[in-house]
Amino acid sequence: MIFDHVSSPPGTAPTVSVDDLEALRGPLTGYCYRMLGAAADTDDAVQETVIRAHRSLDRFDPSRARLSTWVHAIATNVCLDMLRGASRRALLMDVPPAVGGDIGAPLPPDRWVEPMPDSRLLGAADPGDVVVRRETVRLAFVAALQHLPPRQRAVLILRDVLAYSAHECADILETSIPAVNSALQRARGTLEAVRPAPADVLDPDDEQQQELLRRYVAAFEAHDVDRLAMLLREDAITSMPPFMWWLQGPERIASLMAASDACSQDRLLPTAINGSPGLAQYRPDQDGSLRPFALVLLELREGRVAHTVTFLGSAGRFAEFGLPEVQ
Repeated sequence: MIFDHVSSPPGTAPTVSVDDLEALRGPLTGYCYRMLGAAADTDDAVQETVIRAHRSLDRFDPSRARLSTWVHAIATNVCLDMLRGASRRALLMDVPPAVGGDIGAPLPPDRWVEPMPDSRLLGAADPGDVVVRRETVRLAFVAALQHLPPRQRAVLILRDVLAYSAHECADILETSIPAVNSALQRARGTLEAVRPAPADVLDPDDEQQQELLRRYVAAFEAHDVDRLAMLLREDAITSMPPFMWWLQGPERIASLMAASDACSQDRLLPTAINGSPGLAQYRPDQDGSLRPFALVLLELREGRVAHTVTFLGSAGRFAEFGLPEVQ
């Protein structure tokens, strides 16, 4: 790595501390998650980055690079190593929508973009900055990033999301500025072709948005199929990773709910997932206690629900989202 060979001038001490490195865990989490699209992989990448930075701290030269640039260079190498030979993660598979029947066998976990709590991706940012950050951690946006080759992905995130200069990006990737600019142009072209439709920005102070969410929860918990369908857009989509299965249209989605009583006693608790409204779905156990069942992400558009993603098998992650184990 370019910065690993840089030493401080003789007789001088490093100008940063271990605490300074630890303070970068938040930004590193957002960067590594956008690169990798997976929660556990992100944790591993951030931890490995911090360990490598600790070991190399005496070789950091602030006259050559900002600390954040130096650490993101380490993180980039860690992520690129992890992405070698990895399958592309997706949100919706490129298959026709289901029309009912068997949903098939689940795909391996490494095929799907995983959800992350807002608390880990957004932190205590300036309110104006949070709006921008929410868009770049949207599940659909992170899934779109996975279409990019890893180095192009890194260039686009560093330049267009984290606002690093072309020079800093070239240093991080150990390449030239023209190579960075070329990679960025190609990455932008690919991303434009797969960019997700816009969604309403999550705003806890937007009463209309909050009322829509309350109505959705009430209709779901009442198992009121007709009322639920009225809250969905005509092009609404629902999907359930890890199954390669999805439905489009309020009638089809409502008919799925009407055909089964499996969730008739379930309860929903609001949360926030990837900068979007989220719901924690609890299901009664044999004793009647409500236990974690699945995390559900909602995307809203023009006052209705445009997309729901139910992450089956996510019950073990409720604590990570600050959710109780029993409701």
